[in-house]
Amino acid sequence: MIGPALKQLHAHHAIHQGGLSGAIQKTQEMEYLIKANEPEVARQAADHLVDYWETRVISHADAEEEGFYQEVAENHPELKEAVIQLTRDHDLLRIIVKDIRTMLAEEGLTDEVIQQFHALLVVNAIHSRDEERMLLDEPDR
Repeated sequence: MIGPALKQLHAHHAIHQGGLSGAIQKTQEMEYLIKANEPEVARQAADHLVDYWETRVISHADAEEEGFYQEVAENHPELKEAVIQLTRDHDLLRIIVKDIRTMLAEEGLTDEVIQQFHALLVVNAIHSRDEERMLLDEPDR
């Protein structure tokens, strides 16, 4: 059983915006610490940012896939391809987060890691916009 917030455009949009704005803020904080020449604290911020992506954004993606997407695909077979595309976006987020964890462990907080954090922001923003348009923009869904 999925919660009603996942089925309502306004509520679902608020979930997306909250997750993205938190990720943006935490990314900016990490970058500020790098510029302030606080490498140890910046590294801790990077670790917390990865945790945030996993516990806030990817856990939301998991919930969508476990209920909402299945229900949409069953009730609206014409949206099955959209669900597949949106699930792939989630997979990309998971892959990038896993890569960041590996890079942090092996190389520390590098420019490439920062670029990957920015990639997460872009993929997530596009995904959320597309998901809301494709699955929630109709009153009967």
